[in-house]
This record gives sequence, structure tokens and C-alpha cells, in this order.
Amino acid sequence: MTTTTTPARLNVHGQPRILSRFDARSTAAEVVEGMDLSGQRALVTGGGGGIGAEIVRALAGAGAEVLIADVALDAAQATADAINSALPQPRVTARALDLGSLATTRAFADALVDEGQSWPGGLDILVNNAGVMAPPLSRTTDGHELQFGVNFLGHFVLTRGLLPLLRAGGGARVVSVSSIGHRRAGIQWDDPDYNTRPYDRWEAYGQSKTACALLAVALNARHSGAGVFANAMNPGGSMTGLQRFMTEAELRDMGWIDADGNLPAHWRSPGQCAATSVWLATAPGLAGIGGRYFEDCAEAAPRDPAFPMKGLMPHAVDPVDAARLWELAEMMVG
Repeated sequence: MTTTTTPARLNVHGQPRILSRFDARSTAAEVVEGMDLSGQRALVTGGGGGIGAEIVRALAGAGAEVLIADVALDAAQATADAINSALPQPRVTARALDLGSLATTRAFADALVDEGQSWPGGLDILVNNAGVMAPPLSRTTDGHELQFGVNFLGHFVLTRGLLPLLRAGGGARVVSVSSIGHRRAGIQWDDPDYNTRPYDRWEAYGQSKTACALLAVALNARHSGAGVFANAMNPGGSMTGLQRFMTEAELRDMGWIDADGNLPAHWRSPGQCAATSVWLATAPGLAGIGGRYFEDCAEAAPRDPAFPMKGLMPHAVDPVDAARLWELAEMMVG
């Protein structure tokens, strides 16, 4: 019997893993230290708070112009104002975006593309960060199960709508935020919206996060030839608004807080959880890299029981399933 003490050197496809000098404790600010992103444009969904706000802070601090797209416009504007106040000149703006409405999301993307006709260079970075986790059975404006609808379908419509700007970026990077929760479920092809089968909020969350990873795989396969490269990632655990549907008792039962309400040692700050997204969006060595899955500022190793809080299940990066999901999404959103 062999005991694993270090993560595998190969990814789930048998290729050498991409590593970096950063790790799980690195922050987004450390990742961009010394970088000059002047002239680059970025869009971060869910950038009004939590991990998303730290992604915005790091990108703008390094010189990028950043648009926060968030359903909570007041919070997003407050975040933009706070970040701008620490910069030599304002670089962050905020707009409302409800990923739970396909029509609203299309209109948002269309308006940005229309405005982008006067931009030099298009959109360089898109971080699909917004998400919802473990609500009771709820539905989007269009009737889709909320987690699948917001986490995946909304970002699918947004990303597809922004392709003209991303292609104009000439090497644009798309970061699709998945989760360790992808292990909980693959895609339930016959009923992803729980119209007929019993609803399990954690299974639904897992399905949505598998879908986010497959979105990156499919997007990269379809559009890397046009200069649009996409990767998926697991940010790691941080106590943010994502847990708003969980009770304190549930948080204790899952080991996310102790009996006194304290966080366990493996939880991170939002700035640490933002590091991998920012690294994928900016690292020079990742230019032209796509279709892969990362965590802790490195490509994820295959799932290994010796590392329960890390690792990738093959179903989340399966190219056949990615192509099938893209086609399903096109059918679902019209």
C-alpha cells in the first residue's frame, strides 16, 4: 500500500501540472505586486463584496480599468468608491447585472459591446465570480433552478454575449469560478432544473459548479483560436455572503465554524481566495493557456483522499461533456 504525501505531479489528463511560486496563503495583492496592468480592461461579476471585491482591488491596484457587474448595485458602487479612494485616479466603475434574468444579462452584454466599439483593445479579462450557494429550491426569472441558472446559465449568456470584446482583446483571459463542490455532482442531463426529481440543494450546487468548470473547457475549445483563453478554478473557503442561506447550526455541523463560532484554520481571507483568479487573469506565464482547472495558484491535482480539501474530479473537465453542456445551454437560453 502506498501512502500519498504530496499532490500528484500530473493533472487529470496525464500532463505535467502548471505550478507557481504562490500557494494557498498568497493574497491577490501579492500575485500582482510589481505588475503594470495599465491599458487593460477587466470585468468582474459579483465584485461588490467578498472575494470578488478583492479581485477588483488587486486588478485596479495594478493599473487595470475594472467594471464591477453585480446584482447589488449599491454595494458594488460603495466598493468601487472605496477602491478608487485609494488610487491615484479612479479606475473602477459599477453597473447592475442580474444573472438570474437572461434578458437582462443579454441587454447588459449588448450594451457593453456597443460601447466597446469605441474602445481600443476590447476586453482583456473576464472573471465570472458571482454565485449563489445552497438556497432552498428557488428559480430564476426564466424558471431555471437558481444555482444552475445564476452560476452557470447567466455566465454562459454573459460570456457568449461579450465574445466580440474578448476577441478584440487579443489574448483575453476568462476565469470561471468553480468550487471544490464540483465533486458533489456531475450534470444531470435529463433534468438539470429539478423539474421532476427531488431537489437537493448541495447536489444542485455541485452540478452548477461542475457546469462552471465545463464552461471554461468548452469556451476554450471553441474560441482559443480567436484569442480567447478560459480556465476554471477553485478559490478555497472563506466566510463571505455566499453562506447566507446556511444557519449557524448548519455551519457548525459542516465544520465551517466551531462551537464558539470561530473559523477553522484552513479557512482563508477573501484576499487569499482571490489570489488564484487574479493569478490566472494576469500571470505572464499563463498567456495562451486554457481549458484547465486550478486551485492554490497552481493547476489542480487529481482527487486524492489524502487531501480532502483539494483535487479535481475528471467529470469537471471532460471535453465531451463540455461540448454537450454548451449545446444544452444554447438550447436552454435560446
